[in-house]
Amino acid sequence: MRLEANHEEAVRQIRAVASQGAVLAVLPEYHLLNWVPKDPGFKDACSHWQTYLTNYRNLAKELNINIVPGTILELHDAGTPEEVLLNVAYFIDNTGAIAGRYVKKNLWGAIERDHLTSSAMEEHPVFDTPLGKVGMLICWDLAFPEAWRELIAQGAKMIIVPTFWTLFDCSEKGLAINPRAEALFLDSVLTARCFENTCGKHSSVLLEKKEDADTYLAVVFANAGGPASKGYAGLSQICVPYAGPIAKIEDSSVGTAIADVDMQIVEDAEENYQVRADLARLDWHYDYRHNKDAKL
Repeated sequence: MRLEANHEEAVRQIRAVASQGAVLAVLPEYHLLNWVPKDPGFKDACSHWQTYLTNYRNLAKELNINIVPGTILELHDAGTPEEVLLNVAYFIDNTGAIAGRYVKKNLWGAIERDHLTSSAMEEHPVFDTPLGKVGMLICWDLAFPEAWRELIAQGAKMIIVPTFWTLFDCSEKGLAINPRAEALFLDSVLTARCFENTCGKHSSVLLEKKEDADTYLAVVFANAGGPASKGYAGLSQICVPYAGPIAKIEDSSVGTAIADVDMQIVEDAEENYQVRADLARLDWHYDYRHNKDAKL
């Protein structure tokens, strides 16, 4: 594990984009530790989460920038029957205050379920931030349209998704059909979510640059970059309705993508498709399908 080195690199990247006028910096899931739960030092490293959260809060205040530091693994009540390991995304505003906190809900198979505790039946939260109403998802959450709908039904205009998604997450059968099946999954789903929820999105270390009061980033999807030989997918992108990806890191490279996104695109798409308007209707006909207690 390269905990300190990864943190120093993250700080360097954030300082670099802040100097270019970015108002939001987003890091990937597991950016500090990678996902190595069998490493002998893993749990101990997860117990120091407060130190790094505090560091990012101080950095946000110093640079006057909003930061979503990917996800931070938090070990609570270590060594007791109540011990839990949480995968948490924070929205830190430009004053260093915590505007929002989200614990990953949809865990990726036994790989995560054997170690992490999910937020389970808790509602997907939406937060008031300097950039408007923000919702957050983490990695595999993005596969569930219900999660997105729950956020936009609460008024979220920006949805941020820190991710650690590799090409090797595909099964052997899937890889035999298409070695880049997971890249196809990400590109397809990101664009689909963009249209079906009249919002926008991103991947890898992603930022939004604000040059006037009407410029906002609608959705941020942040995926890890790294050597292609190890299956890293990367595909950092900023995606909006109508245009699709308007900025993208085409491969698995580690880097940053910076773009201006005019929120009017999102509003124009909503006027066209009226997805949010339909969700707000009292007679919206899909409500019952998400209630296990409902009688058909």
